[in-house]
Amino acid sequence: MNKQTPIVFQEIFDAFVDSELSTNTLSIVGDEHLPSWFKVTDLAAESIAAAGLMLQQRAGGDQSITIDRRLASLWFNKSIRPMGWELPPPWDSIAGNYQAKDGWVRLHTNAALHKRAALEVLKCEDSREAVADIVKDWSANALAEAVIDAGGCATAMRTPKQWQAHPQGKAVAAEPLIHWDLLGHEQHGEEVSIESKGDEINNSITKCEIKTKPKINPEKPLDSIKVLDLTRILAGPIATRFLAAYGADVLRIDPPGWDEPSTAPEVTLGKRCAGLNLRQPSDKATFEKLLSEADLLVHGYRPGALAGLGYDSASLRKINPRIVDVSLCAYGWSGPWATRRGFDSVVQMSCGIAAYGMEQAGAEQPVSLPVQALDHATGYLIAAAAIHALNLRDNRGAIYSARLSLARTASLLMTQTSDPKGAEFSKETEQDIHPAIETTEWGEARRIRFPLSIENMPTRWCTPAVSLHSSTANWSHKD
Repeated sequence: MNKQTPIVFQEIFDAFVDSELSTNTLSIVGDEHLPSWFKVTDLAAESIAAAGLMLQQRAGGDQSITIDRRLASLWFNKSIRPMGWELPPPWDSIAGNYQAKDGWVRLHTNAALHKRAALEVLKCEDSREAVADIVKDWSANALAEAVIDAGGCATAMRTPKQWQAHPQGKAVAAEPLIHWDLLGHEQHGEEVSIESKGDEINNSITKCEIKTKPKINPEKPLDSIKVLDLTRILAGPIATRFLAAYGADVLRIDPPGWDEPSTAPEVTLGKRCAGLNLRQPSDKATFEKLLSEADLLVHGYRPGALAGLGYDSASLRKINPRIVDVSLCAYGWSGPWATRRGFDSVVQMSCGIAAYGMEQAGAEQPVSLPVQALDHATGYLIAAAAIHALNLRDNRGAIYSARLSLARTASLLMTQTSDPKGAEFSKETEQDIHPAIETTEWGEARRIRFPLSIENMPTRWCTPAVSLHSSTANWSHKD
């Protein structure tokens, strides 16, 4: 490990069941930090490092691993650089923070359903000015709860102390960074040949039918791994994008009508994207066929939602006893808000990040993180957890599931404050961008150089970014 860059978030490296991650081969290089009241760049570098170390373990070596702080910071924003075309705006026309009569409230309206809910409650036209005029007469918490009750997504801003005293804040604080559940074991070992003696079975050779361990390609350690991706903006897609870079066959499934025009070019790199309606019998049958052949299921349904479609843990195991199940949610897996909708920017307001930044900066409005760090960090931790669970399955026959949340990642980040006045982050240059041209369906693009380098293990996405629903719902069978 680079002695000039000691580990800041040791909890990350201690979060993996039955594993002792060594950072002896890890170097984190560079001195630049994103300006923030929290150590965002350290979180970026170390969450990516955890995923890299899990790849190293899977390959069975002690390859050197290098993380570039600057590039990690850039990837925590956007990696894609369009050539001659532009990404759609990242936010809806009325999404954002608004001042209420007793504080601040955030409305998340990027999804059409969530926007309708907010406008139904506010009873105003679709414009920031109209929304701001109505919100100022509401109590922040009352408005947030009304929007949530209407099927939308919102939150009142809380200080760190208010969040720590809140029932959900207490519940999240009591949770581990990664929940691990041991679901079962499979018979596992090397194929064994036994030579008979004397006249027993005529001196024949008898083979014991014991499942063999998979052979791992050290240059592409996730080759032949099938990943069923049921995730949306943004943490889950970041995780599966990472898995695709090291050989995984990632198939993303979205419901009818769902689209992410501003993020699809960013996060579908290396994947195929299909659509299924899991409430339709024929599509359920297709999904279950995919599931039966998958190695890994990554999903971002709120707690209980996937079970409501008929796929609780027991049902998943019945369809595929070897499936590794990794899931995420917004507000944690216990407490009164466990089933509440949430996104990175909303969780920042709920848990005190935005209020702390506002107070420290002496600002007149909430000060959020410079990037969607909760999404990105949770995404790389999901990837690390998935690879670790695959390693445990393939090496020991242990079948684990893992669960993570944005709120718990926020708790981790909030343990390490910083001072943006001392941060230096220079403007992007041509040196930051990889020379390769990616031909997406929107046009040509380039990417920021990937921050993770593993000796003799190249980062390589085999296909460019694609739009959602652009493929058929089957495995590529590239293996």
